[in-house]
Amino acid sequence: MTTNTSQAAPIARAVGDSTGAAPERHTAEVLKVSTRSRPSAVAGAIAGVIRDSGMAEVQSIGAGATNQAIKAVAIARSYLSEEGVDIVCTPSFIDVSIDDEERTAIRLLVERRA
Repeated sequence: MTTNTSQAAPIARAVGDSTGAAPERHTAEVLKVSTRSRPSAVAGAIAGVIRDSGMAEVQSIGAGATNQAIKAVAIARSYLSEEGVDIVCTPSFIDVSIDDEERTAIRLLVERRA
């Protein structure tokens, strides 16, 4: 797992955005998950970011990384529920640029339930 590295920067639009307008920007911290990321470690990072700012963005590319990310969100939910905090996760696609190559990532926006 990495946080806010300059290697993978979001491109101006989400996949499937036919309007051409820039997507709304959130001030969520970006957590990047790989196949080798430990879900419990990522969950701790998600829980910490949620406690601090109320919102986290988790990005993954590929089935293995997405599997680890989803498990991490579920574990973070159980961590936070012990404190009376409930979270929701909104999945979407996002184009990211890695080493000048465009890739499609899964974006999980994790927020406190309103």
